[in-house]
Amino acid sequence: MLFKQLFDPETWTYTYLIADPVSKDAVFIDPVNTHIDDYIALLDGHGLQLKYALETHVHADHITAGGLLRQRLGAQTAVSELCGATTADIQIQDGDVFPFGDGEQIKVIATPGHTKGSLSFLWRDRVFTGDSLFIGGCGRTDFQGGDAGALYDCITQRLFTLPDETLVYPGHDYQGRWVSSIMQERTTNARLAGKSREEFIEIMANLNLPRPRLIDEAVPANRYCGLDENERQDAVAQREGRAPVRQELTAQDLVAQAKQHITEVTVAMAKKLMDEGNLVVVDTREESEYAAGHLDAAVLLPRGVLEFKIGAVPELSDKTKAVLVYCRTGGRSAMAAQSMQLMGYKNVLSMAGGFEAWQKSLGQ
Repeated sequence: MLFKQLFDPETWTYTYLIADPVSKDAVFIDPVNTHIDDYIALLDGHGLQLKYALETHVHADHITAGGLLRQRLGAQTAVSELCGATTADIQIQDGDVFPFGDGEQIKVIATPGHTKGSLSFLWRDRVFTGDSLFIGGCGRTDFQGGDAGALYDCITQRLFTLPDETLVYPGHDYQGRWVSSIMQERTTNARLAGKSREEFIEIMANLNLPRPRLIDEAVPANRYCGLDENERQDAVAQREGRAPVRQELTAQDLVAQAKQHITEVTVAMAKKLMDEGNLVVVDTREESEYAAGHLDAAVLLPRGVLEFKIGAVPELSDKTKAVLVYCRTGGRSAMAAQSMQLMGYKNVLSMAGGFEAWQKSLGQ
């Protein structure tokens, strides 16, 4: 078997290639879009045919190459069904098995906590843990539906119960380390070894890490397997046997498209609906914008992480209840409203003009 551990120095991301040199079947785990040409050259150099591009989760620190690998090589993309990446070919569930080569298989172990849809992949004596378990640490749990208690449970009850000699290959390392083992992590991991569940939760609650630099770009892009709007249109055209459609879409174009599929209301109508009650108001701006001023009783749910935090908002558990979304001027809220409709929300309204129009109506 052929196994390679690849590294992206810009995001400290590990990508893994597993391949059968006889059947020529190959699998990538967590490929990065900026290395697409390197991946294709590597596959060509060994005469390999890529079968799967597997994701341990929807990443917040880089954009996946999965969609590009599907588009250019015909590989199948695979992401957890809990990640909201509806354009992936395979919606992975816990316990799934990916066969390839001559009797080889990769087994799926659900390891939620870093994100709700985080997975680990077990192949032979190696487990690829993504951002769930690092060498000497673990992934953060303070965004994208993270849950420190769930992370502790899955690491201690699912990963640490693997054979001691199982090799641990993480999704990242920031200190130049490449591989560990289950025994080493169970006995020496600074966040987990000898720690109770309560102690671990306390540690994770006090990390105070900076927000990932690329989260607003990476998370929405990775829900579409890393493809931008042009690339998604080309992929659809390719599957339907049509010529690629090339057009440069600006942010204004995307907002305009979204507005064709949603319902916008004026500030006056928004005020009327809020006065009548039985309405959830959602602010899709960033935390700093929200802190500077927001509508009364508005729930903060930034557009960049909406798809992943929405499940943790009790007010939005009922998808039949009316929802009013707003942002600064109405663009982000239009995109958010369209996303919520795709997630099954039945009555989503976007406030035209956003918070600026609201303030103007008050004479501010």
